[in-house]
Amino acid sequence: MGDDLVMGPQRMFGMTPWVRRLLVANLLVYLLQRTLFVDPRFQAVFGFTPLLALARPWTFLTYMFLHAGLLHLAFNLLALFVFGPPVEERMGSRAFLGYYLLCGLGGAALSFPLMLLRPVDHIVGASAGVYGVMLAFAWFWPNQPIYVFPFPEPVPIKWLVTFAVAVSLVLGLLPGNDGVAHLAHLGGFATGFLCLKAADWRVARAERHVRRAAEPRMLVQSARVARGSDAAAKPRRPERDATQAEIDRVLDKISAKGIESLTPAERRFLTELSRKMRDKP
Repeated sequence: MGDDLVMGPQRMFGMTPWVRRLLVANLLVYLLQRTLFVDPRFQAVFGFTPLLALARPWTFLTYMFLHAGLLHLAFNLLALFVFGPPVEERMGSRAFLGYYLLCGLGGAALSFPLMLLRPVDHIVGASAGVYGVMLAFAWFWPNQPIYVFPFPEPVPIKWLVTFAVAVSLVLGLLPGNDGVAHLAHLGGFATGFLCLKAADWRVARAERHVRRAAEPRMLVQSARVARGSDAAAKPRRPERDATQAEIDRVLDKISAKGIESLTPAERRFLTELSRKMRDKP
């Protein structure tokens, strides 16, 4: 892992708060599936069936915690354990949970148009949410090397995610159904892409607004320097100087490294500043 992915103080046993809770929830539900609730009706009631979804609205959420088998569960939990903590630290816990659940909902929603292509009887699994997390990891750190068995050299995460999309597409188009609707997993990718793209678009719009607002100030300062009147100018308040210095720093960082380099705190600072500028009479 690179310097951007150093373990933060909020981790416990290598896991961030919501990654840990999601892992435990999925494990507990799977144990219940295999011990107390072995009746197939349990999965039928809480799994997602597109034709019955409106009559069972809770299944939009509950299907994410059911799994078709041990390998299905192991893949999802391993991917969440590896990619989830850095993404949660980057997004913040609350935003991470919302993003994860939205990707899961996107997987369920995609099953409706998929019914036009092939039957989608029953969907279970956290795959849509987990695939959305994998996409977010690749979005923030596209060239982060990941060791994948049996390859001797690490693979950039962007290619691993591309491979995962391709596998889901191929498995989804193959005849037969193993209880996991692979094509529906792509709804997690699609939803994640839209969420991440929208977040970048909001920050880019805020940046343009802040830059436009900063241009007159910069022209005035240049004119004062040219007239030699800066020394006689009225001193600005220290808090105003600090805010302006932070604006300059964030804008310079965007110019040098791009919007994707901003931390969540810097993104919030920029969007909040833009909102205040728009609301100012």
